[in-house]
Amino acid sequence: MNGMGDGDGNGMGSMTMTPPSSPMPMSVGNHDQGHGSGMMMHMTFFWGKDTLVIFPGWPGNAGIGMYLLSILFVLIMAALAEALSAVSNRFSQSDKTASNAVMLTAIHTLRMGVAYLVMLAVMSFNVGVFLAALAGHAIGFFLGRSGFFSRYRTGDLEAHTTTNK
Repeated sequence: MNGMGDGDGNGMGSMTMTPPSSPMPMSVGNHDQGHGSGMMMHMTFFWGKDTLVIFPGWPGNAGIGMYLLSILFVLIMAALAEALSAVSNRFSQSDKTASNAVMLTAIHTLRMGVAYLVMLAVMSFNVGVFLAALAGHAIGFFLGRSGFFSRYRTGDLEAHTTTNK
């Protein structure tokens, strides 16, 4: 056979695929024509400030300050995705009018765009960016959707303290 199948039903035949012994980063950019950033695109998680997040050359190897700014950007974007989800939930509970449907659709579109940007940032495989995305989602969920603040408004707080005495 040609290696595509051997009649046993699995379609792989006797072909074996072995992963490389160590993951190799891929070069980003076209170095032959002088347009590349000189950065390596990692295919496994790594620590380090020299990375590319969403945009070409950003933060790149511009230093720790730009790396921290990119981390903050990812954290805010993830929190924004959760906040938009909370706004979407509130709109979906209101009157079912055409204008609310249009607004809900716009909020959903914006939320998905922000969520995809966070996903693309995480695809940099940088551990700091990944942790920032997780922290942003956690902060956004806690502030917008956990119900913590709605439970402890001033009236509810008084009722809560009198029942626990």
